[in-house]
Amino acid sequence: MIRVIIERQIAQEMERTYEEHARQALKNAIEIPGFVSGESLKDERDPNHRVILSSWRSAADWYRWQSSPERREMMGRIRPMLETDERIVVLDYALPTGNL
Repeated sequence: MIRVIIERQIAQEMERTYEEHARQALKNAIEIPGFVSGESLKDERDPNHRVILSSWRSAADWYRWQSSPERREMMGRIRPMLETDERIVVLDYALPTGNL
């Protein structure tokens, strides 16, 4: 399993619209092959700074979703609400889980 961190900076006055789109995207995520879980967080000091944490069965599942026409379409709706491009970090476990 891998984790993906997506950081987004929402443009001023776009919070409500962004939240509507993000909520729908998270609901739709359950149908994506390899998607395990996800959550959307906002920075306590900067409510326009959003972080999405998701878990995927494999890196291949994530990269397949990242390059899919469905994600491109979703980002076409979200991108105009962002001040900057989203930042994505894909993380794999450095140590086997359960051995700490």
